[in-house]
Amino acid sequence: MAKDSNFTNKRLLIELGIYSLGLKLREKQIDQLLTYLELLNKWNQRYNLTAIKEPKKVILKHLLDSLSVVTYLKSHRILDVGSGAGLPGVPLAIACSNDEITLLDSCTKKTRFLMQVVIELELINVSIVNKRIEHYQPNYLFDTIISWAFSNLIDFTQLASRLRDPSGKLLAMKGIYPKEEIESLPVTYKVRNIYPLSIPGLEAQRHLIELQ
Repeated sequence: MAKDSNFTNKRLLIELGIYSLGLKLREKQIDQLLTYLELLNKWNQRYNLTAIKEPKKVILKHLLDSLSVVTYLKSHRILDVGSGAGLPGVPLAIACSNDEITLLDSCTKKTRFLMQVVIELELINVSIVNKRIEHYQPNYLFDTIISWAFSNLIDFTQLASRLRDPSGKLLAMKGIYPKEEIESLPVTYKVRNIYPLSIPGLEAQRHLIELQ
């Protein structure tokens, strides 16, 4: 019975968070988010994929944090650089099922986990690449390249720019406002927009930096 109660509580927290973010997801998509949560918890016990393990914190700081950028994507081909355990790429792939999303990470154990996630969640819109970004040679360029704690803004722009479609954009997910990183950017890059993000149930600062 406790397990059923915990499952219900997780689902309710996810549903309330999605509503607060102004998103509309189908029952199947919510089921996929819950399955992803369970897989992450299971693999975390052995492989330590993420530092955050408490279910409520995972929902707030991983699932809802990732979903908070959905309205800023407006893309068809998305690259998640340094995807790790699939953040933000997996939640975005679930919410944006019509977009093609590539998860790029150099850690083999993490890409193995992502492969299992794709299989169990039947994510037909996801591709997984086990490479360093420096060695990645895709067959096409991306409309949006996004990163979450992958690197500082300078490294991100320098490494990811060659993979971006000329009309596309780079999006960096950050916590507190990265003033020093922005000021250190080369003159060839500039910040196009800075979006403060509000995560339901989370008081910590979050920002989305759009670069060009």
